[in-house]
Amino acid sequence: MDQNTSPYVAHVFVCTNDRGGVRKSCADNNSPLVKSELKAAINANGWKGKIRVSTSGCMGLCAKGSNVMIYPQKIWFSDVSPEDVGGIVAALESLMT
Repeated sequence: MDQNTSPYVAHVFVCTNDRGGVRKSCADNNSPLVKSELKAAINANGWKGKIRVSTSGCMGLCAKGSNVMIYPQKIWFSDVSPEDVGGIVAALESLMT
């Protein structure tokens, strides 16, 4: 096993866990669209290769979902909907300067 330093300034995890309406889950707030829009914004800002957006399974915080976490900065956004993507992008922009 090799241990390396992350090649990314930030890694964004978007929970897309879907419980099919049985219990609250992050997908209830359309988190797959949040992820898609975040990826598009990363590309549009020229941050590809510097910021990584990944799907996450359950983060254990379903009651506050959708959840988006940024590491290694330990930034957590809860109750996220697609309309909130601009705010997340603004937070990422502050990390890039």
